[in-house]
Amino acid sequence: MISARRGEDARDSLRRSTMAAHVALRDHARRLIITCMQLGTEPDLAELRLADWAHMLGFRSHFSTRSRHYSTTLGDIRADREHHARLNDITTGCLPLFDEDTVLVISEWEYAGKGHSLGDQLLAAAITGTQLGGIHDL
Repeated sequence: MISARRGEDARDSLRRSTMAAHVALRDHARRLIITCMQLGTEPDLAELRLADWAHMLGFRSHFSTRSRHYSTTLGDIRADREHHARLNDITTGCLPLFDEDTVLVISEWEYAGKGHSLGDQLLAAAITGTQLGGIHDL
């Protein structure tokens, strides 16, 4: 007999697993649900609670169901969120107001030289146990 959870008996588990065969689903989604229900009875996989999450195709979290033809896209939502965050940063003074095509330079780079300084060369030689070569290595 299948161990039942939350007061369910084996008939309820069987009913849930066969219900997916009668609901109007695409064949791939139906196979995923039935597989989740079957794997949910395996003792080694009990911690995954696949039978409990069969209606989510085995995923134990939210997943995206947006499409280009349904109300809005995730790209539009993301763009609106970025626009709102930028406006919020400007109005609270966290970000200065600039034109969209302005490049803000925060720091500059300067050429400091090539190779290691004499002190770095001596330190590296002391750590590695190698000797400094001729005048060309300095």
